[in-house]
Amino acid sequence: MAIGEFHPQEGAFSAVEATSWARATWPLGVSFDNGDLLVAVFSRRAQRILLEIHDRAIGGDVVHDYWLTRNPDDNIWRARIRQAPAHSLYAFRCWGPNWTFNPAWRRGGSEAGFIADVDDAGNRFNPNKLLFDPYARELSHDMITPELHAAGLDFHLYHTGAFEYLGHAARWHDTGPWAPKGVALQDAPFPTPRPRVPPEKAVIYEAHVRGLTQHPSASNLKSILTGLPDFAAVEDVPEALRGTYAGAAYMAPYLKALGFTTIELLPIHFIANIRDPALQPRDNYWGYMSLGFFAPNRRYAHDQSPGGPTREFKAMVAAFHAQGMEVYLDVVYNHTGEGGNWYGRQDTTAFVSFGGFDAPEYYVLSHENHLLDGATGCGNQISFSSPVCHELVMDSLHYWIHDMGVDGFRFDLALALGRLPNHFQKDDWANQRKFFDQHPLLLRIAELGKREEVEMIAEAWDLWGYEVGAFPAHWGEWNGRFRDALRMFVRGDGSAVETVRMLNGDYENFSDKGGPQHSINFLVAHDGFTLADLVSYDHKTNAVLEWPFGPSDGGSDDNLSSGWGGDHALRRQQMRNFWTLLMFSRGAPMAVAGDEFGRTQNGNNNTWDVDSPATWNNYAMIASHCPQAVPSGCEAPYHNNLGCAEAAPEAVNPLFVFVHYLLNLHRVSPALQQRQYADMEMDSGADVTYQFLPEHGQGHIEPHHRCIRLQINGRAVGETDYLLCINMGEQAADFAVPLAQPGLRWVRIIDTDRWAEARGNCWPQGERDEVMHSYGVNPRAIAVLHEVPQKSPG
Repeated sequence: MAIGEFHPQEGAFSAVEATSWARATWPLGVSFDNGDLLVAVFSRRAQRILLEIHDRAIGGDVVHDYWLTRNPDDNIWRARIRQAPAHSLYAFRCWGPNWTFNPAWRRGGSEAGFIADVDDAGNRFNPNKLLFDPYARELSHDMITPELHAAGLDFHLYHTGAFEYLGHAARWHDTGPWAPKGVALQDAPFPTPRPRVPPEKAVIYEAHVRGLTQHPSASNLKSILTGLPDFAAVEDVPEALRGTYAGAAYMAPYLKALGFTTIELLPIHFIANIRDPALQPRDNYWGYMSLGFFAPNRRYAHDQSPGGPTREFKAMVAAFHAQGMEVYLDVVYNHTGEGGNWYGRQDTTAFVSFGGFDAPEYYVLSHENHLLDGATGCGNQISFSSPVCHELVMDSLHYWIHDMGVDGFRFDLALALGRLPNHFQKDDWANQRKFFDQHPLLLRIAELGKREEVEMIAEAWDLWGYEVGAFPAHWGEWNGRFRDALRMFVRGDGSAVETVRMLNGDYENFSDKGGPQHSINFLVAHDGFTLADLVSYDHKTNAVLEWPFGPSDGGSDDNLSSGWGGDHALRRQQMRNFWTLLMFSRGAPMAVAGDEFGRTQNGNNNTWDVDSPATWNNYAMIASHCPQAVPSGCEAPYHNNLGCAEAAPEAVNPLFVFVHYLLNLHRVSPALQQRQYADMEMDSGADVTYQFLPEHGQGHIEPHHRCIRLQINGRAVGETDYLLCINMGEQAADFAVPLAQPGLRWVRIIDTDRWAEARGNCWPQGERDEVMHSYGVNPRAIAVLHEVPQKSPG
């Protein structure tokens, strides 16, 4: 088919005359109107844009093509296609100043009209490289497929530039038969109401869709959880659904029973999978290379039919909502998966969407028109001086809220979203910091979250800055200071004063943000050690591991961790300490998938490309008192760093019992869900809800102290008090116990020391030891007392 020609077939759809939509204003993306397909893409600098309809996703032909018409008022190019069928496969080719349209150009490989790979304005148009819609609701397939590999091709096919590939300059090669195409969906908004969990009640479980259920143990959940209270509703994940959105839906009753309110999924947007299929699963497992901000990752869908990933994702969200749970998404708007200047060459990129439509509009460019690799480290930082990029983010968020039912978002390297126009160098940050909380995009996101009752959570740093607490009001923020202070204090070398500040919800940085619930408290996250590994390794092991646990590149060299001299019992005790501090701190706690039963990655703290049992939840660990001794599901075993729990039943993991108790205590306790700070954290006045004192109950906390007594006042919220006796020293300590309120008595509900491991280190109900005057806490242990009514006489 020649450019611009249209050869209708019987029953085929036809184009409407361009003059009828030259001033049209329908929104970006594709939609349907009375059976007509409405198409709209943005480009300020393109000179021509061709829409193609393909007969199949891979290796097919173009069956229809249409020139789009530009509206000069908004620089959006549009077409209206009569009676287009749903699920049509569509894509685009663009011409611009560096590669002008020439009638001699033909599909299949051509340099007709070529002037330069990149011009002085930073344009990088190349009509040989098929582009998918930045607003596509679904995409047909990955960039690299078995079919591509079978044809003797690889990722270099997508490159531009002068370097030679298969006998031609890379720019010459046509990606049309192989590139992902948009799937034109005709879909309805999310039909059911969201749970709207108040942020002060939120307890977040960070998980990977695939890692949540891919392990074979997910198909044996019922027998694993037999006899454990609250888990009767949990079902086995069907084998065919493991590792998918549909499989994740089966985990909603498990997480609800465990005590979580919210699941936060690592990126599920369509991503750049660029490795040879023969090397899979060594690919971008974490998914921090988004290519489609509206399209769910097809790899995670069991239903691979057109529209299947979207339907399946919605059904997963509905399953969590049915349990009263929320679903958050980790989103990556700071860069895209198109990459930067490959091989350090200015002329070489691999654009499949954004940059091919308008590189200077979507990306930050240096004065030499290189794609910037500064604040994100990913080679193509999105330009948030561009209003089009602002709208891209806002439109994406609206879509996932209204059409897909999502309840919250965690923004990767969110500091990059708030950098002011023309301040893209590290040295400029001091000049713009004072304006940061007034950045228009950050304010719009905050307002959207407030209006829709959706949580907006920042990873409040990037490679050029660390600004926890600096985001506008109504933003939540991952609190890295909380993580670091508690890691150091539990290790024995941190400041007790800084630890108190973090336990109190980081008052100095979050008191003006709407309450402590905006501090997202975490000890570990996906990009680092698991909690079990944090207490098992002095240093990361990435480079020495073999598949399936590694090797892996990168990862922090300063983990504030300790292996505790190989003492298994002490490691298990420190895990309980971390869990206790996390759940009794002001703020919204977040844990990582598998930390409830001691998941290990054998010391790998950067498993970004490890899709194996090393990164999957092995639920068999729940039914063993030696959790890391269970079979891993592959030839390589887990490092057994935790040993066997002392005097515990062989079929029970005491850590799981302990975590279940803590989470459900938080769920039912208003004292642990307080929205407001009282007076300053060190004040000893009667209205202080979190009161911190040394173990003897007098004076003030000093940096060198290893013992902290924390009394949480629950009376203002209709509950009784808690008393935490925290001893991170090397000697036992006696903690003064204050007088209980009239009609009440203090009882022990938690002691993390090893002596109590056989009973799960907790006393949830029944006979509890009353405590009067003082309580002795062994080294590196925490006891928790609770006020309960006096026993009835007789």
